[in-house]
Amino acid sequence: MTDTDAMTAFDRFVAQLPPQARPAEGSLVADDPVDGYSRVWEWSVENPAGFWRALWVFTGMHSRSDEQVTETTPLDRVLASGVMPGAVWFPGVELNYVDRVLASCATADGEAAAIVGVDEDGGRTVHTWGDLPGRIGAVAQWLRESGVRRGDVVAAYLPDIADAMVAFLATASIGAVWSGCGADYAPEGAAARLGQLRPVVLIVADGYLFGGKWRDKRADAQALVDAMDTVTTVGVITTADDAQPWTLGGVTRADLHDVMAHPVDPVVEAVPFDHPLWVLFSSGTTGRPKGIVHGHGGVVLEHLKVLVLHAGLVPGDVFFWHTALSWMMWNYRVGGLLAGVGVVCYSGSPLYPDADRLWQIVESERVAYLGTSPGQIQASRKADLRPGEAHDLSRLRTVGSTGSTLAADLFEWIPDAVGVDVTVSSVSGGTDVVTAFAGGSVGIPVVPGELSVRYLGVALHSWSPDRRALVDEVGEMVITAPMPSMPVGFWDDEDGSRYRAAYFEHEWEGERSSEPVWRHGDWVTVTSRGSLVIHGRSDATLNRHGIRMGSADIYEVVEAVPEVAEAFALGVDGPEGAYWMPLFVTLMPGGDPLDDGLRDRIRDAIRTRLSPRHVPDEIVEAPGIPHTRTGKKLEVPVTGILAGRTDVALDPRSVDDPDLLDFYREQGAAHRW
Repeated sequence: MTDTDAMTAFDRFVAQLPPQARPAEGSLVADDPVDGYSRVWEWSVENPAGFWRALWVFTGMHSRSDEQVTETTPLDRVLASGVMPGAVWFPGVELNYVDRVLASCATADGEAAAIVGVDEDGGRTVHTWGDLPGRIGAVAQWLRESGVRRGDVVAAYLPDIADAMVAFLATASIGAVWSGCGADYAPEGAAARLGQLRPVVLIVADGYLFGGKWRDKRADAQALVDAMDTVTTVGVITTADDAQPWTLGGVTRADLHDVMAHPVDPVVEAVPFDHPLWVLFSSGTTGRPKGIVHGHGGVVLEHLKVLVLHAGLVPGDVFFWHTALSWMMWNYRVGGLLAGVGVVCYSGSPLYPDADRLWQIVESERVAYLGTSPGQIQASRKADLRPGEAHDLSRLRTVGSTGSTLAADLFEWIPDAVGVDVTVSSVSGGTDVVTAFAGGSVGIPVVPGELSVRYLGVALHSWSPDRRALVDEVGEMVITAPMPSMPVGFWDDEDGSRYRAAYFEHEWEGERSSEPVWRHGDWVTVTSRGSLVIHGRSDATLNRHGIRMGSADIYEVVEAVPEVAEAFALGVDGPEGAYWMPLFVTLMPGGDPLDDGLRDRIRDAIRTRLSPRHVPDEIVEAPGIPHTRTGKKLEVPVTGILAGRTDVALDPRSVDDPDLLDFYREQGAAHRW
């Protein structure tokens, strides 16, 4: 294997690994990608310190302390303690997330767009690579003048706009801690998250367009300020074309557009490798949202790994993942800047005026990697779109999908309707690690319905209840070795008890080794080819007649029925071993209501594509399916609601449409055992 321009970043990375880490002769990645990749993956998880040291060197990372990292750095200076939780990475190393972004600015075309914000009506905001440093520096200076110091929290209540990224980078540059909440949250829901952090500065916008309507957020911004007595200063971003007078009582106010109009050379503070970068929040559907803290160094290394080696992004590419500030994919997308890749934000509905909206943006912004959800892809297919024929998508190489399982038929729709050379990358990870554990990877064949590989450095396995590794069988998804982007900890969890309870204290059966492992809470099959199939949440398992079933398997079949927009399968335990398994469906707009004929076709599809055991007890047309605000179906709490339990800790503020819960309460009350 030689280092040529034609080689992918992954190939070049493999070429510089020590001999024992490379695939054997005849199994080189380019010649036999599946076997070659699996050999490199095995080395990466068996030798985590060696792998992450190699990645540091390959990506040209630099420490601003005396503790430099080279290919000969002792491994105990890379991973000083490998016990989970509490692994210690790169002790003595100092750096800053923004160092890497500024390095990208220094090598990029200064006139090219680093960050583009697109509004629903087509308006654009652009921060070029040349302008970005001065704008980061200007906002950072304003933050310092507002009293923000290293370790303080800057909170944001914003739509997905370009200026949000500038504000984040300015915050990180001074060693302060960022936390964002989407403007779609009501102020009470935002305060339940951001208020825990006791922020000193809040950044807000006057509103945004969504679904063809202007959503005025000025009163909500004031309500959020009033709910957080630690906020003394507010940065305001005006997005309306006809900006209306806007006052904010009780705080000092600054217009961030005015601030950014006067560039300042950025002054970036060096911080320890695990210094808090941001706080992300769990969904909060079953209790108080948990603040998950990640460190600078772990995020930089992890995002460079996944975006450069696995996604195959290169400087000059454009990366667009449709997301919101409340979802970890926003943080993941910012990582494109680390790799010299331009990023696109979109603050509107992905389905307004129709399902073609994102494909229009892919064309106009010359996107190389589009990230979206199975729902948006499904909507495109059911609308009979042919994006590859309707638009110039010649720059598009990959369509990524996450949030829920991508059905096999949607894998097949993308090369057919979008482009035969467009790769599908279904990825799975989590807010917990602010990255993907597994997904598509450059050069690895894609099998419909499967995640192609476990990502390098991710010791992911499927385990039986007694901690045995399973192959080609469904088991619990576990991670058996630390990753640098695992949380530094939870906010306000000084003794780490809540962090340990969340991932490491599952009670396994038998007397096998009790060394802690990360239990993620998903059912997964690891195939003999090294690919994965995700079957849904393990805490929402359907268990009919002693047979465990993943809800994702049912959704794939039912949502392929043309009339069905979305499905929701639940299993409710009753008295004396009784079990009720209803299937709720929503239908495509403009169609006929659910009738016996459609019910029969849904049952037949389940019976023939899965098994008779998966056929539900009844099929009910629902007014909607309740989700978290990041799009995950609320299977666990709604199961409790159907069962009539009074101990369901479900915060309506964390639900995309709280009014739907009354429908499910009524369904549960009407069911008779």
